[in-house]
Amino acid sequence: MRVGVEMVVVGVDTGGTFTDFVVLDGKRIVVHKELSTPEDPVRAILQGLAALGLQDRVEWLVHGSTVATNAVLERRGARTGLLTTAGFRDVLEIGRQNRPRLYNLRQVKPAPLVPREWRREARERLDECGRILLPLEEEDVLRAIGEFRAAGVESVAICFLFAFANPTHERRAAELLREAGFWVSASHEVLPEYREYERTSTTVLNAYVGPLMGRYLERLGSALPPGVVLHVMQSNGGVLSGRTAAREAVRTLLSGPAAGVVGARAVARSAGYDRVISFDMGGTSTDVCLIDGVPRERSEGTIGEFPVRMPMLDIHTVGAGGGSIAWLDGGGVLHVGPRSAGADPGPAAYGKGGEEPTVTDAAVVLGWLVPDAFLGGAMELDVDAAWRVIGRIAGILRKGEEEAALGIMEVAEANMAGAIRVVSVARGEDPREYGLVAFGGAGPMVACRLASKLHIPAVIIPPTPGVLSALGLLTTDLIRDYLRTVMVPAESAQPSLQSALADLTAQAVRDLSSDGILPRDATFHPALDLRYHGQSYDLTVPFTGDTQTAVHRFHKLHERLYGYAEPTEPVTVVNVRLRVIVPARRIRWEPAPTPHLWEPTPIDQRSIILELHDNIVREQVPRFQRDQLGPGAILVGPALVTQYDTTIVIPPGWRGMVDGNENIVLHSREVEAERHTSGKGR
Repeated sequence: MRVGVEMVVVGVDTGGTFTDFVVLDGKRIVVHKELSTPEDPVRAILQGLAALGLQDRVEWLVHGSTVATNAVLERRGARTGLLTTAGFRDVLEIGRQNRPRLYNLRQVKPAPLVPREWRREARERLDECGRILLPLEEEDVLRAIGEFRAAGVESVAICFLFAFANPTHERRAAELLREAGFWVSASHEVLPEYREYERTSTTVLNAYVGPLMGRYLERLGSALPPGVVLHVMQSNGGVLSGRTAAREAVRTLLSGPAAGVVGARAVARSAGYDRVISFDMGGTSTDVCLIDGVPRERSEGTIGEFPVRMPMLDIHTVGAGGGSIAWLDGGGVLHVGPRSAGADPGPAAYGKGGEEPTVTDAAVVLGWLVPDAFLGGAMELDVDAAWRVIGRIAGILRKGEEEAALGIMEVAEANMAGAIRVVSVARGEDPREYGLVAFGGAGPMVACRLASKLHIPAVIIPPTPGVLSALGLLTTDLIRDYLRTVMVPAESAQPSLQSALADLTAQAVRDLSSDGILPRDATFHPALDLRYHGQSYDLTVPFTGDTQTAVHRFHKLHERLYGYAEPTEPVTVVNVRLRVIVPARRIRWEPAPTPHLWEPTPIDQRSIILELHDNIVREQVPRFQRDQLGPGAILVGPALVTQYDTTIVIPPGWRGMVDGNENIVLHSREVEAERHTSGKGR
């Protein structure tokens, strides 16, 4: 891999099972994995830095964090109150009419993060244009402060009606609450956009996780050497300063998975692919995202069962990872996940007392994981424990251990194939026209099998797949997103758009200056959210200053996504967006020439379980060591490739080579034959 580096930096990605490190020191890349410490993630980071001998050498640390995500999923955020306009106390609970399971008559709505007794109202009212109809009654805010204090509330979300059009009342309420010592999340600071429920939910999420993220980043910052620059990955594929991340923690809810997508995009380009699907299989979950030149984005998603409206990469996650637990339901049907063995005790094969069968244990039984090669031999797997726990589930199924283990893999792969279909087929894209970038500790182990199921012709495996999310952190730019709701007809929108963009640009310049960044180092990318008059959803298109050009792009995008367009219908400009990008230039991949081909010598032979023509067979296959496979090395399945951070399983019918950037690029002869027969090109 050819890289250009401007300073010594460290990327740290905290996962459910391992905390991954990538160090760039000059042109040297060092990778390291440390078992995560979920009760205190800072401890694993400090242990890893100590193991790498970097306690006093870190200049820049870029962090992918799960603190905010886990706080929401496990419901252990700050005790949060909500202050709303009088009459809107229950917006958070009423929500939308959407039913996640349409035909389930017994589904129960999730309890809101702020119970009703911690939601208070203040008399104030604006109209939809932001004109004051009823001034803020400050005595209502002061009364709420006393009630919040009595209830032990730590953090308060403020969401007043139409505050996105005029934040005057919210600003005053926030000032009073901050003077009283509360951590405050105000909607005009977090999401100045219409849609009352989504704005309230997002503001509440920020208040719920903000104090935890703030304390975590403060603790991490104080534990690092003085002068270290701390950046945090956010959901949109860019990084934030640590100070901004502490204040706007809701932007970090997809921190870790987003870093993996950014890394996958860089790897795909270095291998000559623009259209790929990123496939990140870690210890507790699998994250997938479609990349068509750039990763797909969306403006709204859910964390747990709570809507959050923020720019984020279109990542779909399923509970299928190496630590996912296999179990049988009441009817004897085999399931895998979403519950995971985590880092402690972890899979039974880790030898730390785990007694439930996991995907990792199944892989050990199948011979796909080499016990004495795990983590480069630093952690030997307990084969007997893996066979014992798989044997229990095999006994219930009345099958042999190897057949049960293969069944566990099949179920897990079906879950992951479903996730890939969500981001491809469900979005109108054909996965057969994409490559698959496989990473995470477990991704390369099942990538070829998964690609065969989906007729994906190529699999790209980066040089350090087990820590690609950490490496991706070091390829990201600093990105800030700004938004303003305008809600004006497109034909008369130009003055409003210019005014809104001027305000957003001024705000961005102030924020850059506060982070010590010169505006000339940034690029500014305006965009508009457009919709046909009367629609309830909108599409985002670039804005170059000409409204008519933006409307034309909207019609084309609408037709591509939904199959039709209505060029004669009036169009409404809903929101003005501004994305500010400061290039990081920490690490760059450059194209590499095609290397001369050569055949490597395996380090040994291993006995593994394979499926051949629907039959389960045990076969001796060659095993290669990744650091001995230079550019041009040819690989033909079946084979194993072991390295420090992962194991690659190459099934029969797959072959490939190591390219000039040390990616392993594999192709399925069967899928390519099908594509040739059907006339589909690459």
